[in-house]
Formats: sequence, structure tokens, C-alpha cells
Amino acid sequence: MNCSFQIRNLKKSIRETALNAGRDPEKIRLVIVTKTVAPVVIREAYDAGERDFGENRVQEWQEKKEALPSDVLWHLIGHLQTNKVKTVIGKVGLIHSLDRPSLVAEIEKQARAKGVKEVPCLLQVNMSREETKSGCAPEEITAVLEAIAAAPSIRLKGLMTIGPLTVDEGKIRDCFRKTRELFESLKNDHSGHAWEILSMGMSADYKIAIEEGANMLRIGSLVFPREKV
Repeated sequence: MNCSFQIRNLKKSIRETALNAGRDPEKIRLVIVTKTVAPVVIREAYDAGERDFGENRVQEWQEKKEALPSDVLWHLIGHLQTNKVKTVIGKVGLIHSLDRPSLVAEIEKQARAKGVKEVPCLLQVNMSREETKSGCAPEEITAVLEAIAAAPSIRLKGLMTIGPLTVDEGKIRDCFRKTRELFESLKNDHSGHAWEILSMGMSADYKIAIEEGANMLRIGSLVFPREKV
């Protein structure tokens, strides 16, 4: 497998999809998901010019971080347990999975303990309301935002969601559309936060996500088909 070939094809598809949707492809950021992928294979993507990589599990991220160059910008995209927070603070570029007040409190606690002034985060919302997915329900967002207001170390940069597990494109589109509408509403009502990033769309549904306004995609299997650690 040639990672650079896969990446070129993917970026071509992203560009075409964005242009067809009347969007600027340069404003869509690709995070390459490296779950279960061996460091030597990730290095191929790095050598092809990629720097944004996403990991689901803290332990796996730790192992790969040591094996890859220091200028990689790591994204923690999986559910973050509070007892793992101290391991990642100040070492990942963006936490995508901030979803509850207890996690807000622990991030703030560990940031203060380590002298980390800013911890960039995305608020993860479970817009599909699937029980197997992490993320707060839309009606729980206010409580999380109230917790963030008391956590000056947290830099809230936007929203993240995971599309529903279905082949029904209508349901996927509805989920992404509602998330974009929520994003715009929060931008208006809570303008003290940056609201720069709308992270949604993975290998199976990234085209729909682009059409519905995503500006950050999390894609793994289209770059690393069947690769394992």
C-alpha cells in the first residue's frame, strides 16, 4: 500500500466534494486517524507531508508519540477517562471528546498542576443519541458550558460529533445538519468561545459532512486500509 497515493486520492475527493458544495476546500482540515496502525506505516503518511493524526486510546497514543517525530500534532478523538487526563495535558494538540462537567473539572485541575495555560478542546455532542456513542446530549450542553466558564485553562474551539451507524444517508445528513445548526447557535449565544472547528465526518460519511458544513474530518481506513499495529 502506498500511503501518499491514498492521501492524494482522498484529498482530491475532499476538494471535489467541497467545490461541488460551494465551499473552499482549503478551509477543510484532515485529521488522519491512526487507530491500530503501526508507527512505521504512520511514518509514511508523515513523510507525505501530513502532521495531524488522531488517536482513540491514550495508551496507544503514548506508544506512537514516542516513535514519531515531535512536530506531529496529535488529536485525542476517543472517549477520555478522567484518570487519563494527567497523561495527555499539554501533550496533545486538540482534545475532541470533552463531554461532561467532571471531565472539565479534571482537565482544569491537571492543567493548573502542570502549569499548562491553555488546553484546546472540542465539545463532543451525541447528536444521533446512540447509546454506544460518547458525547453529551444536546440538552446537556448548557451544564458543560457552565463548567467550562469556571475552567479558564480550557480553550473551547468548537464541536465534534460522530454520525449515526447506518447506511441511511438521510439520517446521516440530518445528524450533521442539526450539529451544524447547533454550532451556529452556540457561536451566537456563547461568543466568548472561539467556535472555529466543526469536526464531523469519517471514512464512510465525510462527503455528507463536507456538504453539511464540517471543516475538520477524521479519516483512517481510506488512508490505512486493513493496517494493524
